[in-house]
Amino acid sequence: MRRLGSADYRDMPWKNGGGVTRELLKLPHPSDPARFLARLSIASVAASGPFSVFPGVDRTLMILEGKGVALSFGATPEVVLDQALRPLAFPGEAEVRCRLLGGPVRDFNLMVDRAVAEASLAVLHLAPGEALGVAEGWTVLLHVLEGRASVTGASLSANETLWLEESEPQALRSDEGAVVVAIHLTRRA
Repeated sequence: MRRLGSADYRDMPWKNGGGVTRELLKLPHPSDPARFLARLSIASVAASGPFSVFPGVDRTLMILEGKGVALSFGATPEVVLDQALRPLAFPGEAEVRCRLLGGPVRDFNLMVDRAVAEASLAVLHLAPGEALGVAEGWTVLLHVLEGRASVTGASLSANETLWLEESEPQALRSDEGAVVVAIHLTRRA
């Protein structure tokens, strides 16, 4: 179990040079040190433009703040993300163009090397005093967006991340209410 906070996060330039993202966590690739197995980040997007291309990577994106974006995937109709906390999954090798819908946005990004692992992402809204089971897994990542939550005695505040490896079933609890992004990584056979 590893707890991460703002002192552990790094501001990184986008691969295409179009902006900067705050990298919350980058799990090392098991066989290629130049790549990552999984990466969590929060990006501030101030202008419309192309996304960076990541061949072999499955991406999930969701809006945290702002009016939203419209994403173009080649000749298909735009996909509009104008509601916060609604994840959209797409392949990293897709050529994606982003159009802001009314000013800057902040978005949450999950990227996973699809040859090694697959991921599920859920946004959990915990009422005060509520506890939810966190399934066991190869790797479980929890990021608190709002409020406070705890797992096995590890207390997390807003903008903190918990990395659980080979985790047993546990309970995610909140005394005052919380919004938590829960990610489960599973090895591919």
